[in-house]
Amino acid sequence: MQTRWMAGTCLALAALVNPLSGFAQDKPPLKIVVGFPPGGSADTLARLLGEALRNDFSPVVVENRPGAGGRIALQQVKRSAPDGQTVIVLPSGPMVLFPHVYKKLDYDAVADFTPVSLLARFQFGVVAGPASTAKNAKDMIAQAKAQPGKATYGTPGLGTLPHFMGVLFEQKAGASLNHVPFQGGGPANTALLGGHIDYKFDVVSETAELHRSGKVRIIAVTGSQRDPQVPEVPTLKEAGIDMDATAWFAMYGPAGLSPGVLARLNTAVASAMQRPEMRERMRGLGYDPVGSTPGELAAEQKSDLKRWEAPIKATGVQLD
Repeated sequence: MQTRWMAGTCLALAALVNPLSGFAQDKPPLKIVVGFPPGGSADTLARLLGEALRNDFSPVVVENRPGAGGRIALQQVKRSAPDGQTVIVLPSGPMVLFPHVYKKLDYDAVADFTPVSLLARFQFGVVAGPASTAKNAKDMIAQAKAQPGKATYGTPGLGTLPHFMGVLFEQKAGASLNHVPFQGGGPANTALLGGHIDYKFDVVSETAELHRSGKVRIIAVTGSQRDPQVPEVPTLKEAGIDMDATAWFAMYGPAGLSPGVLARLNTAVASAMQRPEMRERMRGLGYDPVGSTPGELAAEQKSDLKRWEAPIKATGVQLD
């Protein structure tokens, strides 16, 4: 009798344990690869998203693989199994600029990856330092036209998004500036604050505090609407320049994700992006939270690839 009771108890416990085990197994692991060092904007966003995805995946690990502007991380994800357990969070540059900038890329930005979701959009500021007397974009353009090539603008490096924001600005404004590339945003900031360059094209969130303190002046923003971080700053369109250019962060997986795996990833990300606390934290970082379908991300990438082709080719910039 006791043996039967013990056997029945074990079966009952097994019935309880097995569903729980199945539930735990239903939460697959997720590795989010970031092609930049810890503490940067891509890393911060990836970790914020990783926290929000812990209800759907376990464990969620953020792995930093910095170097080559994100290309090393892209290579890792490209080679990953298409099982939905390895993805990348990155800014738009490697997916829409690099195909036009580099003579040889070791990845195809379209064929080698599966779009999962847009995460956030952000825009750039035209930033004037102490060396500039321009109070607004119209002043800047007038001065640049009067003395072509004299005014300088700094960026984190040749071939970066800020570099080509400057190139697009020159083309749209019909003005000639002198590009000064630095080894990163920090040195460019130092040069601007020290009066060694006149302007800088930079992500608004990276310069907003300096603007508020009066150390630099954001004289225009590059998007179609004013940026809530600096609502007093007009858009370039308000200054009469037909320029509307923003950048974005997105999540991609390797090529070949099955429809079911892709749907699971996209649904989890979309749910995370709709949470009020997530949206609030992202806006606090200076990003406009988005969330999208895979098709919407693919369309945005296609549009931006086309948008940047002519401006980049016009510069003649080709990197090895």
